[in-house]
Amino acid sequence: MINLSKKQLAIIVGIGAIIVFVIVYYIYKISIPEENYEQLDIIGGDALVNSENKKEENKQNVENQQEEINQIVIHIAGEVKNPGIVKIKEGARIADVIEKAGGLTQKANITNINLAYVIEDGQKITIPSKENVGEKENQNENISTESGQGIIEEEPKTNLTSGKNTIVNINKASKEELQNLQGIGESTAQKIIDYRKENGEFKQIEDIKNVPGIGDAKFEAIKGSIKVK
Repeated sequence: MINLSKKQLAIIVGIGAIIVFVIVYYIYKISIPEENYEQLDIIGGDALVNSENKKEENKQNVENQQEEINQIVIHIAGEVKNPGIVKIKEGARIADVIEKAGGLTQKANITNINLAYVIEDGQKITIPSKENVGEKENQNENISTESGQGIIEEEPKTNLTSGKNTIVNINKASKEELQNLQGIGESTAQKIIDYRKENGEFKQIEDIKNVPGIGDAKFEAIKGSIKVK
């Protein structure tokens, strides 16, 4: 009888286990037709492709939803190629709306149009015709609502009762008083009030540019009509 040490027995058992595993694996492999391997590869590949496509589709859907949320609706009329309702990103300018509407017609007169004006949701913009040049009284027709103020360059607003220039205290003015400012509609007036509640009073008139929707162009239009004290 052969006497083996524990170490030798362990080695023999290990080798035996490996041999058994190799035999079982070989038997399992030859029992499955090769075409099944190909089919499994195809299924696995399709699953991976479908998964990637689904991720890309979900990402696109999220981006589209976010873009839809940030859009505003504008009515543009007059001398543009495709007048009507335009959906455009928030913070866009009149020049962007004109481009979205197909551009200007040959009759368009943009001499008094501030193309850099930042538009707000719900505004109506009317591009005048060259045929009306010289008809001063018709300029106001380019502004259909108070939310469209500032589209046409005009003289500073005056108090309707006294005829004097109105200076608005942006730290104290109500929503209605703020809308008396050139280019400030209901939406922007509310943003000014919300900003005051969250950040306190404006220290200087330039601070109003921190309010969303009020950039350099709009500030230039109103700076002579506002104060902080």
